[in-house]
Amino acid sequence: MSFFKKILGSKEAPDTAEYLEIETGRESRKEKVILRPFVLKCFEDTNKVLEVLREGYAIALIDIKPLKNKDVVELKRAIAKLKKTVEALEGNVAGFGDNIIVATPAFVEIYKGEKIKIDKKPQDK
Repeated sequence: MSFFKKILGSKEAPDTAEYLEIETGRESRKEKVILRPFVLKCFEDTNKVLEVLREGYAIALIDIKPLKNKDVVELKRAIAKLKKTVEALEGNVAGFGDNIIVATPAFVEIYKGEKIKIDKKPQDK
């Protein structure tokens, strides 16, 4: 029995009910976002990072220190490749300190505002 027939009244049997499925417009995401650590030891390690980012549910925390100590030219190539691909995926890339890079998918925004300064003053007792 349709919704309108039920409201307006009908002689049909009540066990012939029809159901209408309503879409809410929201997609339910069943997968969790994963924070994955990576270490860049060579240029080819960027492929592993990009593979995970293309899946869309991971944030990459990348330690670049080993490659930085080994070959700065390769490091620049690796960072350029990461940045280009992440931007194509509409994600974000940011550096934290001298040795860490964070790459995120499109639905994650990295705060790039003011740096917070911490005063190292001795406390008075």
